[in-house]
Amino acid sequence: MTRLQTALEAIDTANAKDPKLDDGQPEALLYGQRMTEECNRLFPNASEALQIASRGQHIERWVLKRADYPEGRAGYLKWRRDLGVHHANRVGEIMAEAGYDEEDVTAAGAMLRKEGIKRNDQVQALEDIICFVFIKWYFAPFAAKHSPEKVLDIVVKTARKMSEDARARALAEFDLPEDLAAAFQAPAA
Repeated sequence: MTRLQTALEAIDTANAKDPKLDDGQPEALLYGQRMTEECNRLFPNASEALQIASRGQHIERWVLKRADYPEGRAGYLKWRRDLGVHHANRVGEIMAEAGYDEEDVTAAGAMLRKEGIKRNDQVQALEDIICFVFIKWYFAPFAAKHSPEKVLDIVVKTARKMSEDARARALAEFDLPEDLAAAFQAPAA
């Protein structure tokens, strides 16, 4: 077994313990598999660090509960930052155990903490993968639960995080209503 296979299997083993189910599977496990599918599709020549960061994007997400943080935007952002650090640390441990060097571990950690989005191609690639997974698998259920204004706000924020190439690809691949498509046509901030 290669070190990449070893790392991916270790992430899956951790994520298989997720108590929350999605479509009958542990939620984090299913999410990781979807992330790998999109990584392979969008970036067929992805580095091993990007492949591992994609699979580990939500590793043990249930460990840090949103309810343990204050209500409101500040509490939400703190929770998200703490999750990024947790994901990076766990994936780093797994990568080190699988035989990866510090450079690869550091690269994956930066991706998972979103350090250098819009400036680091690997970090941006992971963000593009995250956005495609959201649009493909989670957008419709989200939209069904929220007002059109909230949906538009989330689409605008999602498009803003994406690279120009990813926004163009999203427009080509998804049949979006005109108001939502406009968010992907606007230049990224």
